[in-house]
Amino acid sequence: MHKKRVFSGVQPTGNLHLGNYLGAIKNFVDLQNKFECIYCIVDLHAITNKQNPKELKSNILETVASFIASGLNPEKNIIFNQASVSAHSELAWVFNCVARIGWMNRMTQFKEKAGANKENASVGLMVYPNLMAADILIYKATHVPVGEDQKQHLELTRDIAKKFNNDFKCGEYFPIVEPLIPKEISRVMSLRDGKKKMSKSEDSDQSRINLKDDKDLIDQKIKKAKTDNDSIPSEINGLKNRNEATNLISIYASINNVKIDKVLKEFGGKNFSTFKSKLSESIIEKICPIGKQIKKLMDDEKYLHKVLEKGSKKADILAKHNLKEIYDIIGLAKFS
Repeated sequence: MHKKRVFSGVQPTGNLHLGNYLGAIKNFVDLQNKFECIYCIVDLHAITNKQNPKELKSNILETVASFIASGLNPEKNIIFNQASVSAHSELAWVFNCVARIGWMNRMTQFKEKAGANKENASVGLMVYPNLMAADILIYKATHVPVGEDQKQHLELTRDIAKKFNNDFKCGEYFPIVEPLIPKEISRVMSLRDGKKKMSKSEDSDQSRINLKDDKDLIDQKIKKAKTDNDSIPSEINGLKNRNEATNLISIYASINNVKIDKVLKEFGGKNFSTFKSKLSESIIEKICPIGKQIKKLMDDEKYLHKVLEKGSKKADILAKHNLKEIYDIIGLAKFS
């Protein structure tokens, strides 16, 4: 039996937003009380797209600051950046030799990110899922919190683990990872278009609530958030085909830890101006303290470096131990 262990990675995009918090980080904070958790800033994944080196370094620190400000305890969890533990890249190469090209060709995220001109995409973007599998399996993680857009990658991780175990006849050396899907999945959409995911890449800053936004900015963005002309329904069926209304109500439910039907009972029949006022209050109460703490932590880079250094050492010990076992299974050896 494998020890229960959670692994999750977040790209250092900088300026994390409400979607990142409700969709992932809030869940991480809950999981730290139930599992041994490893949280990784996946900077190697980030370079599948061209990065500004100075911005990338700053974004790594800001992601750590956002984790801690949101409630992740660096003494309780392993928090580190991927590039500091070389075993991730070494196992990724092993998995490049285990995974099949057909598996890579089926990955929908590659097709979406590469677009029409996929011949011009980097090799790294195509084999990105193998590195993701290595991130998880180098620690023999048993559980991974996932959203809708990562389910296919987790299935690939499971396929790679099964194929490795079978190819090298090593029983259940790698665990078959289980997804951790929150009961209430928070897929936060753009404030300007309820069909698009909230994203830093969207041109308009009005489309998202950033974790560092102040009270006035949050209030202004929610007031301008797109809705429709109908009042709030009293039952979930009344939200059908109302993407923007569904998004705002889902945000309110998630940030207050209540079910959507309870929100509808409270606000059913009311107009959105009344609801938006309450939504702003809820977001401000939760997000503003996080934003202030992020700014405070970013002024203490020495502390953030220490968190990463300590976390990287812990992660490296686990990863090196497992990599030695993996090399022994394959027949590889290091003579140094």
